[in-house]
Amino acid sequence: MTEISDPRAFLRSLFDAALDAARPELCVPPHLPAPPKGRTIVVGAGKAAASMAEVVEAHWPEDKPLSGLVVTRYAHGGNCKRIEVVEAGHPMPDANGYAAAGRIIELVKGLTEDDLVLCLISGGGSALLTAPPPEVPLSAKQAVTKALLLGGAAIGEINCVRKHLSAIKGGRLALAAAPARIKTLIISDVPGDDPGTVASGPTIPDATTRQDAMAVLAKYGVVVPPSVTRWLNNPASETPKPGDPAFAHVENVVIATAQTALDAAADAARKAGVTPLVLGNAIEGESREIAKMHAGMARQIALHGQPLPTPCVLISGGETTVTVQGNGRGGRDAEFLLALTIALGAQPETWALACDTDGIDGTEDNAGAITGPDTLARAAAAGLKAGDYLANNDAYNFFGGLNDLIVTGPTRTNVNDFRAIFVRR
Repeated sequence: MTEISDPRAFLRSLFDAALDAARPELCVPPHLPAPPKGRTIVVGAGKAAASMAEVVEAHWPEDKPLSGLVVTRYAHGGNCKRIEVVEAGHPMPDANGYAAAGRIIELVKGLTEDDLVLCLISGGGSALLTAPPPEVPLSAKQAVTKALLLGGAAIGEINCVRKHLSAIKGGRLALAAAPARIKTLIISDVPGDDPGTVASGPTIPDATTRQDAMAVLAKYGVVVPPSVTRWLNNPASETPKPGDPAFAHVENVVIATAQTALDAAADAARKAGVTPLVLGNAIEGESREIAKMHAGMARQIALHGQPLPTPCVLISGGETTVTVQGNGRGGRDAEFLLALTIALGAQPETWALACDTDGIDGTEDNAGAITGPDTLARAAAAGLKAGDYLANNDAYNFFGGLNDLIVTGPTRTNVNDFRAIFVRR
């Protein structure tokens, strides 16, 4: 067996394989519907929305009507000719997303049964597709979103609140488009791949209630603006539920998931002669606590050859969270990796990578970072105290000081976190 001579390059190749498996040019075409008798209106939101729209245009017959609008994050735009692309704020919603969501609602109104709405949804769509009801100002929704993000709320909890503070999420887009046929293509970035959670399910009936939303706000001690309290106490804030006839002509298809990416990375590892173990595609929890669990498994393998012999790689996905207590820089993947580095110490022959598949770790310009058995020694030589940086939620500057950040730029897809720990011997 040929030994991996460059562990860092090997881990990066696994990340690249994961990204390639989730790219829209691979997963969109097999699921495109046939053109309808009437018009086709393309709408959508998410970090992959523009790249998905490009693929739709490339495969749509030139003699068939095609128009629409999708909204994506700044710097994630595309080169579309028939479908308009709008860039907006993420993770904090802004005026561009607010305006785009309003225009999308208007685009799907007045359609007939002969028309088709092709909805392109990917991770990030909840913040980008911002259409609070008239009773709730945008500033109030921004305040609630920020409080939940900083409080470490899980994505499902955040989206439960978002659905009930929206005129478009939680199935409301489907209500606006009826009686047109709707087909929604979804690139999932959420643990468990519940299509109703990705971008807060604009074309999917919502099983959560406004009482659930209020419970989430109470759980995290969010100081709720009065307009939000009044709206959530209003029965009109309730979302459409399963069984509503408006969803009779709606088809929702998940076309790429975290598991898609993890399987591709595992296949790439096998081809390199390394045994992969996929720990799970839906791992959630505090980044630093999840890191301790991963470190324990890597230590067991290195010391005892269990649960599998070396060389091997532990691969996992999902969406961890960070409860912010410091004032540093860094997203959940860099924080995971810094906590892992501390937990592993200088364990020989062990390297790790953690990145967000959208290319943006939190709000920074890096996808994530990489670490190895020499990281702590190099940090000490550079005067970087790992524990202090972790306490300050400042993993970005720790790895940046070592030139160990991974910067890909926007990948224009999103199936959430990707983590790989390689134990060579």
